[in-house]
Amino acid sequence: MRLNRYKIGADVGGTFTDLVLFEENSQEIKVHKVPTVPQNQADGIYSGTSELINENQISPTEVVYLAQGSTIAINAMIEGKTAKVGLITTEGFRDLLELRRQKRDKLYDLFVEKPLPLVSRSLRIEVPERVNSKGEIVIPLDLQRTQQAIQTLMHQKVDAIAVCFLFDFLNPAHELEVERIAKSLNCEASIWLAHKILPEFREFERLSTTVSNAALGPVTKTYLTNLTARISELGCNRPPYIMQSSGGIMSPSRAIERPANTLFSGPSGGVIGGLHVAQLAGIKDIITLDMGGTSTDVCLIRNGTVSMVYEKEISGNPVRTPMVDVNSVGAGGGSIAWIDSGGRLKVGPKSAGAKPGPASYGLGGEQPTLTDANLILGRLNAQGLLKGRMPLQEHLAKKAIDESIANPLGLNTVQAAQGILDIINSNTVLATRVVSVQRGYDPRDFTLVAFGGAGPLHGTAVAKQLNMSRVIIPPNPGILCALGLLNTDMRADYTKTYLTSLDEADLNKVNSIIDDLFSQAINWLDSEDVQEDKRSIQILADLRYAGQNYELTIPSSNQKWQTEEIDKLTKAFHQAHEREYGYQSNNEKVQLVNIRVLALSLMPRIKPSPLKEALLDPIPVGFREVWWEEGPSKTPIFQREDLLQGHEIEGPAIIEQMDSTTPIAPKEHAVVETYGSLIISLD
Repeated sequence: MRLNRYKIGADVGGTFTDLVLFEENSQEIKVHKVPTVPQNQADGIYSGTSELINENQISPTEVVYLAQGSTIAINAMIEGKTAKVGLITTEGFRDLLELRRQKRDKLYDLFVEKPLPLVSRSLRIEVPERVNSKGEIVIPLDLQRTQQAIQTLMHQKVDAIAVCFLFDFLNPAHELEVERIAKSLNCEASIWLAHKILPEFREFERLSTTVSNAALGPVTKTYLTNLTARISELGCNRPPYIMQSSGGIMSPSRAIERPANTLFSGPSGGVIGGLHVAQLAGIKDIITLDMGGTSTDVCLIRNGTVSMVYEKEISGNPVRTPMVDVNSVGAGGGSIAWIDSGGRLKVGPKSAGAKPGPASYGLGGEQPTLTDANLILGRLNAQGLLKGRMPLQEHLAKKAIDESIANPLGLNTVQAAQGILDIINSNTVLATRVVSVQRGYDPRDFTLVAFGGAGPLHGTAVAKQLNMSRVIIPPNPGILCALGLLNTDMRADYTKTYLTSLDEADLNKVNSIIDDLFSQAINWLDSEDVQEDKRSIQILADLRYAGQNYELTIPSSNQKWQTEEIDKLTKAFHQAHEREYGYQSNNEKVQLVNIRVLALSLMPRIKPSPLKEALLDPIPVGFREVWWEEGPSKTPIFQREDLLQGHEIEGPAIIEQMDSTTPIAPKEHAVVETYGSLIISLD
């Protein structure tokens, strides 16, 4: 008799915490949703996991894997709830966090407010030391001043100390000495060394990334320690792995060492889940649209490859780490509709969140939201969300829309509700154009994968405005981010700067750097007890034309670089540059900036069992009046769980399920594919 082996994925959103339970032997998938607990996200994961285990009558010891997508890091940065951080840096560079770069988002705004630095000026301490651009020590570290600096920060009771010296990535001796002195003084604050966090050139970005990690470290450690303890209370002995911004997962211990890697944990899970669903349907070119309760995240995937970036700003603080290239806007089910001072209707970015939530929740919310508008238009079931576990009160939705929107603008309730939908759809279209049209891709060549609790409600409307012809709605769209957590690999990234012309690179030095990065990758794989046949190590190079200030990352096929590999990389870079920017300069020098090594622990993918084939047409469970562009119509309502492989539905129709609702507008046609996804063809 085979023992059951269960995997659990839990994704924490702004409104709901989504969970998926997968049994390896039977390939059976169960889904669950619970309200998010903003004060302590671990409570939501704990209660959801407990309910999943109890409802499915499984033993906690049968849970062999648990992964989560978390908003702890991003929330701490946005809300300013990071740890108290001190900084020790090279003499003369104390104010670098505020001086920043010369580039300005608003070039002609003389009154633009700079973001507050994560370290107050009184906690930024300079010490005499200097390493030059060749890694040579020019001024030795002043040990007495260093000791005084650490003691000052200890007296200020900082939670973490960031250490960032000029050219530390070439010679980390001084940073290591600071760490040694701190330990000798029994400093309780955690120490964050820049050469370990980001061994790359560009001093401001390296400093900002190091400080961001230091500011998030204690917060992340507290959360993960608490979550691990709560999960253990259930009898689960597995550590809760966490999704990275890169789309790979990592252990709790590594997340505590690199907390900034989890800043875009949640959106990354959705992208991976969307890719998985598209691959099951045999589709390679997609745009994922993840609309939840608070925000919408959009990502372009071409030929099955997820677009990546290596730097983003969070609350004005640049952080360099591999990230899925997601564009986010404040548009979700909880987005609040309001009228600005000019009398124009706006929706978002402010959200009603989980509490008080939309007015129709009946939890005290009085402002109209997107959820309230969908309810008024008949697109949502008045009996409630989550199979009735969360009832909706239509009269409260009407009251909120009338008082805040309809009456002030001289509209009726339906007109105001439709206006709210139109604005959200337009905002989402603009976000989608950023990752497609603005980067040289035609949305018509892609399929839209719409998911999240609110994604299916708006997917086809967004696709129509972009002239896209096809939309995929996954079998469980509301929990796809959680499913993505179970369909990705463990990942660790290593990098080292070597700034030189590519054709003049010292191959001995290049190969020495690659060997060192390889050793770090292998040590990590060993520490995670990864089997040899489950290991993958890839080499990449950040390249640019000489004089540029941005790079393109090009994969390398050889661990040992020779002249032939240099030629291949040069050719590949020219082609990538033309694809990305519309031109290539064959006469320009190609410059090597960083060498990267990507280590993966390959994890098995979930392949659900095919649905049974349909023999009869689907039967609606009821009808209700729904407002479409053409006006109101008595619309058939179908239950998603009743649909089988090959079932076809002509619009207008509404398809309901526990975690989401999918409207099929007039002239749209939906068919259920082999593994349960809805493929909607647009007119």
